[in-house]
Amino acid sequence: MTYQTAQANPLTGGRLLAAALLLGLANFMVVLDTTIANVSVPHIAGALAVSPAQGTWVITSYSVAEAITVPLTGWLAQRFGAVRVFAFGMAGFGLFSLLCGLAPSFALLVAFRVAQGLCGGPIMPMSQTLMLHIFPRERAGAAMGLWGMTTVVAPIVGPILGGQISDNLHWSWIFLINIPVAAFVGILAYRMLIDHDTATRKVPVDYVGLGLLVTWVGAMQIMLDKGKELDWFHSPEVLTLAIVSAVGFAFLVAWELTDDHPVVDLRMLKVRNFWTGTLCMTVAYSLFMGNLVLLPLWLQQFMGYTSTQAGELMAPVGLFAIILSPLVGKNIQKFDPRALTTFAFLVFALVLFMRSHFNTQADFGTLMLPTIIQGVAVAFFFIPLTTITLNGIAPDKIAGASGLSSFARIVGGSFGTSIAITVWQDRAALHHAQLAELINRGSVASNAALSNFAAAGMSTEQALSQINRLIDQQAFVLAANDVFYASSIIFILLIPMVWLARPIRVAAHATSASADAAAGAH
Repeated sequence: MTYQTAQANPLTGGRLLAAALLLGLANFMVVLDTTIANVSVPHIAGALAVSPAQGTWVITSYSVAEAITVPLTGWLAQRFGAVRVFAFGMAGFGLFSLLCGLAPSFALLVAFRVAQGLCGGPIMPMSQTLMLHIFPRERAGAAMGLWGMTTVVAPIVGPILGGQISDNLHWSWIFLINIPVAAFVGILAYRMLIDHDTATRKVPVDYVGLGLLVTWVGAMQIMLDKGKELDWFHSPEVLTLAIVSAVGFAFLVAWELTDDHPVVDLRMLKVRNFWTGTLCMTVAYSLFMGNLVLLPLWLQQFMGYTSTQAGELMAPVGLFAIILSPLVGKNIQKFDPRALTTFAFLVFALVLFMRSHFNTQADFGTLMLPTIIQGVAVAFFFIPLTTITLNGIAPDKIAGASGLSSFARIVGGSFGTSIAITVWQDRAALHHAQLAELINRGSVASNAALSNFAAAGMSTEQALSQINRLIDQQAFVLAANDVFYASSIIFILLIPMVWLARPIRVAAHATSASADAAAGAH
């Protein structure tokens, strides 16, 4: 998306400010919902009688559904108008937020969460489109600064707000709080902006490609979410999902490369900077999201942290991001984006390496330090990498390229979450078995532990249960360390991929990249 989408007769004065705040608030709400449930998963899982691992479906189902609608945003805006699409998305988002809060079972909660994601997907790019549409061209940078700030702040507020709600109210309120915001913003924005709606025209839609896209992503995500509990490929259900996903992906690629109006224009992958940037963004974001979900789960399940405390510990990731992101965006034309991205990956690797040395004795300050440093990586990650991705794309293809890149990133984040949790649990089982071998019943260590617990008034069964709990705690700490360490190594291995991109002159492309960079934080 480029700043040239700004219209000839923009809004002015108080009306412009009010409309900008409404659009920013809408974007804030949608981005907030990607992180507000992170620290609430144990509460949701406990209330609806599922495991915490299954509880992460509340996060992944929303992300996948959101990703599926992103490639359709351009078609929807052309067919119905950006304002109408935005207002309809807000109405649906509010409705399904209500149903999520009232869901009596976990299956219904996931179903409503999918519907919420389908409605929320177009809101983020539509709010960006409308922001550029109502601002004068010369103030487009200010428009994107305001819009981008909501994208950076929302993930910070999400864990804090989610923790406070889960600990002091019912978990359902993390969804119910969306309702007044969706109603207020949707109605006022529609009435204020309908006269400034974008032009519409009948354009074809790739129904076959859309169906194949849903089949591939849906089957893959369900396979990743259910694989652990069904023992992976020993289960006919998981095997079937894997085959459906593989076949769906193969047919999707073949169809999209030959269709005149593809829902996902894979021909853009011929541009070297686009495919290298998209690949790096997808892998890096999958690592980022996987660890972002894993850390609060570990803190709450095995370190005794409340949802509020976990949220407070996760929140500082945005401190440096808020301070540095505007500076990076303003000065990116002075530096090679490949060097800035390399710096971000090195900081991510450092942060994850620090976390790979956590133990059960780590205090709040020790756990928070890497989170604070991570904000530096976030600030130097999205804007430069998006600049690389969009370099070399024709102006009339920028919107499609941005949509494809965003789709890949969001799907990568969802897949990364499921993979991180699965690897964490598998490694924990391995570490549990190894630790149990070291403390067998009858060994010196075991007898000493049993004696200590017996002296505390415990029966043999209670003592053995307590020993098993301690082994569990250590096993999951070691497993989390494994995930953090592996993620650190992968970030290092991504650096050569960044330098496969061609060197670019940023000045000509900085505006379009900066505009889409905030979308990367989503």
